[in-house]
Amino acid sequence: MTYYIHADKFFLENTTEEGGYLEVQDNGKFGFYYRENEKPAGKIIDYTGQWIAPGLVDTHVHGSLKEDVMKSDWQGINHLSEGFLRSGVTSWLPTTYTAGADTLMQICQMFGKHKGEETGAKIQGLHFEGPYFTAEHAGAENPKYLLDPDIDQFNAWRDASSGLLNKISLAPERKGAKEFIREAVKEGVVVSLGHSSSNYEQATDGIEAGATMFTHTFNGMPDPSHHAPTMSNAAMALNNVTAELICDGHHVKPALVRAFVQLKGPEHIALITDCMEAGMMPDGDYSLGELPVYVKDGMARLKDGDNLAGSILQLNTAVKNIVDWNVATPEAAIMMASYVPAKSAHILDECGSIAPDKAADFLVLNPDMTLSETYLNGESRYQA
Repeated sequence: MTYYIHADKFFLENTTEEGGYLEVQDNGKFGFYYRENEKPAGKIIDYTGQWIAPGLVDTHVHGSLKEDVMKSDWQGINHLSEGFLRSGVTSWLPTTYTAGADTLMQICQMFGKHKGEETGAKIQGLHFEGPYFTAEHAGAENPKYLLDPDIDQFNAWRDASSGLLNKISLAPERKGAKEFIREAVKEGVVVSLGHSSSNYEQATDGIEAGATMFTHTFNGMPDPSHHAPTMSNAAMALNNVTAELICDGHHVKPALVRAFVQLKGPEHIALITDCMEAGMMPDGDYSLGELPVYVKDGMARLKDGDNLAGSILQLNTAVKNIVDWNVATPEAAIMMASYVPAKSAHILDECGSIAPDKAADFLVLNPDMTLSETYLNGESRYQA
């Protein structure tokens, strides 16, 4: 049955409106937004005092709830997709780590076999973080599996995934990277640059070859330099690119987050979590792929070397952090966690905004930016 949402604020695709009514059609898709003086006839669900936002889109996430894209079976992946509704995520790209070619093939086959069967947050693609990285900035990636880019190998993985594999992060200084980027982009794949020792010129060459993103900017790459510009400088300077950003307060300190968002504009920042299996779990011992990890004080670190090993961040927390740190308005913070990541991954037709005839995946937020309720296809699926 078609119904209408009444609330104090609506974060629509191109504007934010005070009050009014949002139509949710009986097919689980959005209809029109009506202003406060255009009260429609029909069932109205009243959220006076609360705000309505699009469901969040996490395009770089490895796990949570002790589930891991690299280790979990399909039942575990579906448990993960259900769990993400608790953090306001309604669409996501399961993200791999660097691993052996056979392991990555098996993961692609699993996702390809079960494409469209998830019952929670929607799997809108698959993101390969690696294996085409450089050892110096591998971070928590296992260096023994690092390779030069190979388009034939990548296409074999992509075929096995039934076309789900639609994003890859790589290091542009690897042999053959520019040629690989050019071919992958022709196929509609999104290429992001990261886990790299590249200088400014190498990063720029990767972008001009067709890459459009930087992977968890400032992490897994050399720091910015005013004498010898690096990939970090390229992320700051280049036009028309999207930069992923982990806003947990540990990976990038709030002062740099503020400066970077002011520099690029929120329309070029995609908030991600890079969350691993310890997300929504207590402190203790976990693993990242084959590498042992410990979680303490809100951080996941490798036991060997103490590098940060992904995060335990949830995307709704990143949105709240951005607002609480006075980095951006609620409107901009939500855009950075919904519209921008969806657009960056070429899935904006499926998710990322409130617009007519898009799936009615939306959130009910409190004015302090905490999550109250998550809807999927117009049905309430989680209440805080």
